[in-house]
Amino acid sequence: MSNGRTGALMSAWLVLIMLGLMAWLTGTLNLIFLGVIVLLGVIIYVASGIYIIKHWERIAVLRLGTYQAIRGPGVTYVWPIIETVPKKVSLRIIPYMFSAEQTMTKDNIPVSVDAVVYYRVVDPEKAILNVEDFEVATQLAAQTSLREVIGIVELDELLAHREKVAEHIQEIIDEKTEAWGIKVTSVEIRDIRIPQQLQDAIAMQAQAERERRARVTLAQAEVEAARRMMEAAKTYSTSQLAFELRWMNILYEIGRENNTLMLIPMRLPVVLEPSDKFMQLMGFGPLTEEEKRKSKEEEKK
Repeated sequence: MSNGRTGALMSAWLVLIMLGLMAWLTGTLNLIFLGVIVLLGVIIYVASGIYIIKHWERIAVLRLGTYQAIRGPGVTYVWPIIETVPKKVSLRIIPYMFSAEQTMTKDNIPVSVDAVVYYRVVDPEKAILNVEDFEVATQLAAQTSLREVIGIVELDELLAHREKVAEHIQEIIDEKTEAWGIKVTSVEIRDIRIPQQLQDAIAMQAQAERERRARVTLAQAEVEAARRMMEAAKTYSTSQLAFELRWMNILYEIGRENNTLMLIPMRLPVVLEPSDKFMQLMGFGPLTEEEKRKSKEEEKK
């Protein structure tokens, strides 16, 4: 950063010196012209040392190669040539997207994982003095940490517990970047790609699991229906009136649909034959003794 300003300062001074030499060779050099050149040189020197540091930025100042301090934000002055600024550091969160191509899981399945890491500089002094390029170092640490974590988890855990795996990756990166003044705020796994054959196998397994659940549910419904039917049968066997009312309801339901024409025999089966109470409800009155006797004789035949 300071190298560019120092180079520009030297170039400006060189131009002024060349102007002075040309004026001296042509005989036009005088005290006024020399004073203007010197004044311009001083102004350029003073102006090249002014730095305007933004609110989220910091700079490190070295004086003759020795670290002095971290400065910013606001306006600060760095003496050109004597003091230098090796790098300007941003304190804002930096997102970085990275991936691990064809990495083997613990159960020897090749996967490709895309992830995003969010990190920020919390100690500008360490970020500038302890590492050559903290951004590149953090990005390489994120890539290697992702491969390390993938190698110690199985595919099912990687698919089902993304957040847990991401937290583990964050912890590993944090341990590596702590000495560089870098804090990893979060790691997110964006995508997990597996071979097509394995995708088909997982889909078949999921379909088989759904079919198993459906059959179990259907069997449970059948068991419940059978139990209820048995309870209804016991009720009908103990209550002739309930059975007769149910029989009437069935005839009513049959007759409701499509104007069904029903032929009801005069004599129902023995188990379905109406009782005296049923005949009274229907308005036919009770059976006579003679009718009861004939009915019993027909049943014996």
